Amino acid sequence: MVNIASTQQEINFRLKSAPEYREASLAGLLSLLVAAILLLNAIWVEGNSFQPLLLIIGGSYLFFAVIQLVIWFFIRRNLLHHGHITPAVRRSGYLLLPAILVANVFVVIAGSQLIKRSKSTAYTLAVYTLLSTILTFAVSALNTLKPYVADYFLIGMALLLICAIFQLVSLLLLAKYKQEDFLPRWMYVVAAILIATAATGNVFALFLGIMLIAKIRNQGYTSGTRFGEIFEKLARSMTSMLGLLFVSFLVTLAITSMLTFDSSLAIDNNYSAILQQPSAMYPLGTDNFGRDLFSRIIMGARISLLVGVLTTVIPLIIGGLLGAISGYYGKHTDNIIMRALDILYAIPGILLAIAIIAAFGAGIFNLIIALSIGSIPTYARIMRANVLQVSSLEYVQAASAIGSSDRLILFRHILPNTVAPMIVQSTLTIGTAVISTSSLSFLGLGVEPHIPEWGNILKLGSAYLETHPYTAIYPGLAIILLVLAFNFLGDGLRDALDPKLN
Repeated sequence: MVNIASTQQEINFRLKSAPEYREASLAGLLSLLVAAILLLNAIWVEGNSFQPLLLIIGGSYLFFAVIQLVIWFFIRRNLLHHGHITPAVRRSGYLLLPAILVANVFVVIAGSQLIKRSKSTAYTLAVYTLLSTILTFAVSALNTLKPYVADYFLIGMALLLICAIFQLVSLLLLAKYKQEDFLPRWMYVVAAILIATAATGNVFALFLGIMLIAKIRNQGYTSGTRFGEIFEKLARSMTSMLGLLFVSFLVTLAITSMLTFDSSLAIDNNYSAILQQPSAMYPLGTDNFGRDLFSRIIMGARISLLVGVLTTVIPLIIGGLLGAISGYYGKHTDNIIMRALDILYAIPGILLAIAIIAAFGAGIFNLIIALSIGSIPTYARIMRANVLQVSSLEYVQAASAIGSSDRLILFRHILPNTVAPMIVQSTLTIGTAVISTSSLSFLGLGVEPHIPEWGNILKLGSAYLETHPYTAIYPGLAIILLVLAFNFLGDGLRDALDPKLN
């Protein structure tokens, strides 16, 4: 029995210690799930007909899912019999790369990670950078099927294409280097251009550019910086990176849609196309005013992201400062600040937001203020607890002993060492803010009704759940995916920043 148990433990250890095995498992299961959803939607339409486009995409997802699961089987067999993945199985990862043509990012990521035996964090970020741009380009290209396109559509698509080509070149260059290799100084140029391409909203390009600069300056080791250490740990979690990929994709789409999407399709009424089923011209159908749901959801992402980020940054700054002052000075200052925040904390956040909006009226500015005020006590409490813990450390007491000012001690020695829990909390709060924004808009207390915001779209679609369910399903799905993405990212950051796990 002991030998059987030890053998089973050894098998589990071999499988769990191989990231390629975990990624292949997750990619195969997610691809099967998406394939099932697409195929069911392809045959579940009115008139007992089917949608050829969804059927083709769903069949493609199923095809690559089967290939992925077959490769997963060979990976498992290699690990159990040889203790490592053989070169022949690694080369099979190239079979998964064409899945990018149907936007199956799950198996593309698994394939790109399987191909290379020794992968650097920069290589992993380069893969996600390219995927974010390609997905944005593919979604924007659907506008060519509409009756007309935006005035700057070609400029926007050309910009995305140029970014994708350069990011592909960067990926091929980084594929030649291992984690411990030195990077030549001319890679500064590559890093600078990558940071420039981040103007499209691709956050992976920004992070990759910063990491390359840090790697060159630290003679090949990004772990010489706190930023590099965080991303080296974050890149090991596929779920966290998928969450960040969706956020990056949505931010890029929200910014570039100003060039590639025509706002009239999302705002102007078109009574000749009321409640159209999803089709090539209208990928997600139309609402009860004939407005394109696809364009409305893309443009609604701007508001959801803007409100979500601002309602997180504002209380992060205000609550962080109040908590830092309260925790550092203590005594009467602590009592006054925290008791006042306790009163504010006693009021439910959504109820406080409803009261503020009812008093000052609906609007984006009032919505941001209303949601921000309710989150201040949470950040203040987290910061206060961190400051109390850090203030008792020896280096802070030494700085005080040599006569450093309170401001210098607080901003140089204490705050930089207390931001990690605040960052984790902020990523989780953004998801909550998106839900609150959509909830208030659904109740008619958020942004103005004519503005394409996800809560407004969901409210209009809820009246047609029985006859035209897609009008409510797609905006609801967008909200769920964005919240899940931030939650996955927050979980990954929490693990990367947790000193106990380090």
